[in-house]
This record gives sequence, C-alpha cells and structure tokens, in this order.
Amino acid sequence: MPQPDTRQHPMTTFLVQLTDLHIREPGRLTYRRIDTAHYLEHCVHSVLALAQKPHAMVITGDLTDFGRPAEYAHLRQLLAPLGELPIYLLPGNHDDRDGLRAAFPEHAWLGREGFIQYAVDIGGLRLITLDTVVPGHSEGALCEERLQWLALQLAASQGRPVVIAMHHPPFETLIGHMDRIGLLQGAPELEALIARHPNVQRVICGHLHRSIQVAFGGTLALTSPAPAHQVCLDLAPDAASAWTLEPPGFMVHALPHGGRLVSHAVASGRFDGPYPFWDEDGQLID
Repeated sequence: MPQPDTRQHPMTTFLVQLTDLHIREPGRLTYRRIDTAHYLEHCVHSVLALAQKPHAMVITGDLTDFGRPAEYAHLRQLLAPLGELPIYLLPGNHDDRDGLRAAFPEHAWLGREGFIQYAVDIGGLRLITLDTVVPGHSEGALCEERLQWLALQLAASQGRPVVIAMHHPPFETLIGHMDRIGLLQGAPELEALIARHPNVQRVICGHLHRSIQVAFGGTLALTSPAPAHQVCLDLAPDAASAWTLEPPGFMVHALPHGGRLVSHAVASGRFDGPYPFWDEDGQLID
C-alpha cells in the first residue's frame, strides 16, 4: 500500500471524522442484515489509503449498536489497524458511557463519570466535544450544565480555530422521523453561543447517516455519512423510518495554516483509479 504523503501541505491539519459505526458482537448483523464490522474494515482501509496522513480521527457517536461490552471489544479490534493515529471518541444514543470508558481505559479524556466532554489540540485546531446523550432515549439534549461547560471552553480558546463535535445535529434536517429524535433541547442556546465566537470553524455531527450541511451560528454545521448504512432521503414529514445501502463514507476536515477549514466527503471502499486526465504530451485525453 502506498504511504500517505503530506509534503504538499506541511502546515495543514487533517482531521478524519467517522460516525455511526453501529458495531455488533462478532458474527452478529445489525438489524439482522448489515455486517457493520465488514464495512468498518473497508473504511479503516480507506483512511489508511488517504493521500495525506491524518493528524487524528474523531468518531461522533453510535460507536456500537447496544453499548454492550462485547461490542466495544469488537470495536477495539476493528480500529487497531489505525495504529498510533490518535482517535477521539464520543457517545451517541446507541452507546453506554460506562461501557465506553471501560473498553478504552487508556483514553483519559473520557473521564471517570458524568458527561463525556473534553477539549484537545490537534495540529492547528482545537477540538471540543459535546455530549448530547439522554440515557435510555434516542433524542439528544444540551442542558444548562453542558452549555456552560462549552462557554468556558470557548472563552479559553479565543483566537484559535475551533471544531465542535457532537452526535445529535443542532438543526432540522427535514427527515421527519430523525428530527423527532434529534437535539430536542439546547439548540437555540448553542447557536447563540457559537455566534459569539467567530473562531468556531465547524460544528460536526453524526446521527443522520447522511451528508447534510446548514448555516448555523455564523458557521457551518454538518453531518457525516456513515461507513455502512445510510438513512433514506425522504423529506416527507410522515416518511417511514428506513435505511439504505447507498455508498458509505466519512469526512476529512482540512485546516491550512492561517486559513479556513475545508470539509470533504469521502467515499469508503475500493474503486477503480486513479486515472490521468492528460496524456504524456500534456493534452486532454480524447
């Protein structure tokens, strides 16, 4: 496998975002149909094959399907080929905070109790994670305690490019059945807080299993495609809750030194190519 090459962008920070892995115990299928472990293996291979080596990876929730110890143990095995790449985890509504902490005890930033929220520096950017989980419920929330913590983190991050990561997106997607289990508390307060901090370059989310973008608080909020199944694109308010095996993917967020964050949706899997546009004489191939 060719080694990633960062020579073209020596001052650019590369952050990979995965989300909604829904890993089951070995041999178990998600929804009795999807081998999510197989898809994650392909996704890990795609990350390792990126032309530029990432500085870190963040996984924005729903790491497992039921938050069981055997699922988290399987997840560790599937992520192991990433080697020394720093991986930052946060819970989704399918996760269990205590189970996540127990499975990754070396990740001190997960804390020992309470919300899983932390801030870390990755190259030229600061990653701040928010815990939107309401235990036992599919919908998410940002209570006053969590928002106050974020306010303190943003105040301490003045002048530095910031990426905020969370599971539930703080905006309506128009996919009705997902919006009904979206971020049902704290979204207006979050937007007002972010609007006071123009150094927030992106709010990156999961939960939707699709690539969706919206203007939010003076910046861009987005969701990422998933490495396995996607939520069906049906914007009818009463559309059925359903998934599809559309092409899987993930995101790469690239921050050039002194510049603006650029977000790329990347297809996960093996594909033909690359092939040149131009022949050896410099002519467009006819």
